Amino acid sequence: MGSLAMSDESTQDSPDTPGTGTRATRVLKSPGGYLDVPRQLPPGVPDFTGRAGTLDVLTRILDDASASTAPGSLVIAAISGTAGVGKTALALRWAHQVSYRFPDGQLHVNLRGFDPSGVPVPPADAVRGFIDTLGVPPESVPRGADAQTGLYRGLLADKRMLIVLDNARDEQQVRPLLPASSGSLVLITSRNQLTGLAVSEGARVIPLDTLAPGEAVRMLASRVGADRAAKEPGPVSEISRLCAGLPLALSVAGARVAARPRFPLSALAAELRDTAGLLDALDSGDPQASVQAVFSWSCRQLSPGAARMFRLMGLHPGPDISAAAAAVLADTSPADTRDQLRELTRDCLITEHQPARYVFHDLLRAYASRQGRDVEEASELTAALGRVLDHYVRDARTAAVLLYPSREMVAFARQDPGEIPVMDRDRALAWLEAERPNLIASVARAAEAGFDRHAWQLPWFLSAHLARRGYWNERVSLLRTALASATRLEDLAGQAISNRLLATAYADLDEHDQALGHYEASARLYQQAGNRVGEAKAWQGIANIAGRKGRYADALGYFDYVLRIQRELGHKAGEAQTLISMGGAHGGRGEMRQAQELCRRALALAAELGNPYIEARAWHGIAFADQALRDFVQAADGFRQALGAAREAGDRVHEADMLAHLGDAYHAHGDPSRAWGPWSQALAIFNEIQHPGADHVRAQLTSPGSPSTTTSGDGPSGDGPSRRLPWCAMIRYGPQARKPASDTIQLRRIDL
Repeated sequence: MGSLAMSDESTQDSPDTPGTGTRATRVLKSPGGYLDVPRQLPPGVPDFTGRAGTLDVLTRILDDASASTAPGSLVIAAISGTAGVGKTALALRWAHQVSYRFPDGQLHVNLRGFDPSGVPVPPADAVRGFIDTLGVPPESVPRGADAQTGLYRGLLADKRMLIVLDNARDEQQVRPLLPASSGSLVLITSRNQLTGLAVSEGARVIPLDTLAPGEAVRMLASRVGADRAAKEPGPVSEISRLCAGLPLALSVAGARVAARPRFPLSALAAELRDTAGLLDALDSGDPQASVQAVFSWSCRQLSPGAARMFRLMGLHPGPDISAAAAAVLADTSPADTRDQLRELTRDCLITEHQPARYVFHDLLRAYASRQGRDVEEASELTAALGRVLDHYVRDARTAAVLLYPSREMVAFARQDPGEIPVMDRDRALAWLEAERPNLIASVARAAEAGFDRHAWQLPWFLSAHLARRGYWNERVSLLRTALASATRLEDLAGQAISNRLLATAYADLDEHDQALGHYEASARLYQQAGNRVGEAKAWQGIANIAGRKGRYADALGYFDYVLRIQRELGHKAGEAQTLISMGGAHGGRGEMRQAQELCRRALALAAELGNPYIEARAWHGIAFADQALRDFVQAADGFRQALGAAREAGDRVHEADMLAHLGDAYHAHGDPSRAWGPWSQALAIFNEIQHPGADHVRAQLTSPGSPSTTTSGDGPSGDGPSRRLPWCAMIRYGPQARKPASDTIQLRRIDL
């Protein structure tokens, strides 16, 4: 959707971005749509052994809840136990067994509550991930964490869903993820006992101990082969004992034993016994001591290349790593990297959880990180981190150039960025979304490790994507880190860009005081750097906020200054956008003819540039002014022109907007039967993309005799979400519009 006025940087970049695409999983059902269900459960352990009693307990909890005739509350089961005891494997085993009892689907998230990085997944991020999985398009996601939690719970109301919250840190991390649906079940795993959930939410806490000796032997035998285990039962029992009944240790030991089929089990047991003895002095006596012994024993059997890869992967900032990033991290060829990752996977030291993407268990990550510090030179660790940060900055920049080519670009952090990846728009979007958690983690690691140039550039390349996907709070956090890093470097360009982007991020959250301060700082820094284009963008941000507050005279003064700069520089696309915004400010003051004249000048520039997106916005402004002047015939013609341009630009949201407005114009002209067609088409598109504008159009279709609500600037039913802007920002069918806030904000005066 375009807006007639107050167009932020994200609006200016819209023609360079592809559509959001279809989602593989949707649970939002609208009239005429169909319902798919999310199936997020990861694969279970194929040779799962034991835990029959605990599986029965979980099933009884579900059976009791299902059999209850009283109004039910949410069912919560929490599996607690030490690291490596098999909580996740048990949870997934049971979840797959009972998945058929949850016809509306299963959700899963790894909350990384005890990740060695020390940074658990924020609850807001997990909620947002679930919202994405449930098929809500980014433009329909509200911007506050509380509002997103409310949306998530609303989507699950009256559903029967299984939600698996794996590796939770504490009750505070879990509570925002609890749905209100009494038909759903939440299954949690954690190293903590989560007694607060038991007290307040009635959770059933199920403690999980290490495997009993017999179960441990059976698990190891399943890994090494029943025949081999039967021939040497003593060594099998000893290896199981040395693993202390911890499934993770048994898995790693079993993989190592299975990889050496010609070695007698007695010899392998002796090796493990000797390794454990060497580590006894370092261990505190808890069961994880055995994990360390098994890890050390297994790593000693690795090839030198795989052992080095393992150590360096412990340095990687994010929750998973691609094969390409691993090759850069270790500075190895693709072929060697594949061989080393295959060896580590075979020995159960890492897991290939998606094709060519790998994860650690958090204990293994911690062990790898410690091994890296103990074995590798500090200079090599620094160089490896620098290489992978270069990789992420380079590829993020490539994706940003593809998706948002009109955005201000900056020089690469290093002089030798390496091979530029081959991407198209679809690949760029997929790469950004797949790597988003790694990129966010890399910003924090870069800032901590003194890679300040990377720490401010990565957020710059990520900012538009985070805004597009609705990661508002993450965007603010990253840009604050970026600004701090650019300030430490005394980098004028970095400080100017980071201030401006941070201002836009705050403005998107309606935190206008914060936004104004950063816009003003950005304008001053751009002036010092002699960057007139950047200065104009900063002032345009200030003008946008003035317009949002209904201070149209102030907005026009700022826009006039921006326009002078753009004309001096020959920046015609920016000039056209500013003319439309100025038209919006005049419209806000009721000066419709002036608004139309400015939009017509923008239309001429759009034709000269061959830019259908700007053309659509200009026609939208012209038509809206006609409608405000009650010239409905001219308004309908303008909306048809805008509709054609929106279709040429491939902007589905704006297309639906224009169809809805065209129907409104017909209806206001007293021809409700003619309005039916455009409204129906608009509803079909809004339903297809799951956009809340469908609610207004559906109301029009179901109450065709009601008077049009778009003949004035007040919008339908006054306070609805479809009409949260003054006229100058156009009627917009969705949550990206803003309701004018109170006028308590003080617009600062800066001499022009």
